[in-house]
Amino acid sequence: MKVILLADVKGTGKKGDVKEVSDGYARNFLIGKGLALEATPSNLNHLAGQQASAQHKLDVAKAEAEADAKKLSGKTVTVRAKAGQEGRLFGAVTPGNVADAIAAELGIKLDKRKVSVSGEMKTTGEYSAEAKFTQGISAKFTVSVVAE
Repeated sequence: MKVILLADVKGTGKKGDVKEVSDGYARNFLIGKGLALEATPSNLNHLAGQQASAQHKLDVAKAEAEADAKKLSGKTVTVRAKAGQEGRLFGAVTPGNVADAIAAELGIKLDKRKVSVSGEMKTTGEYSAEAKFTQGISAKFTVSVVAE
């Protein structure tokens, strides 16, 4: 019997796979536990529609990430921080501060875990940084730390 797997099943296949399994295994275990559907023409058509929709969402997300990376690449983002004498900061500028500055200046929402900075930002000055978007898309930019 041909079935469409609705979840990953160890030893059988991954979610969305169409597999040929024995009738008893299909009826009693896979379909009985809600792990699979029988591969009827309407179910196969529905699966194809779901896969096309998922692919479209990935393509849209990738296009948005490329546009954001192009907008951010080569730019200088300014972060204001409290500083003492000789430009030493009270604390340090974190990737979260950089992500907030990017959102404020360029309107790009970015998770702080996606921002990596070379070295610790404990003094005023310029630092190189990189933002990683989805699917291997990244942008290099400069962070300018200025005293408040």
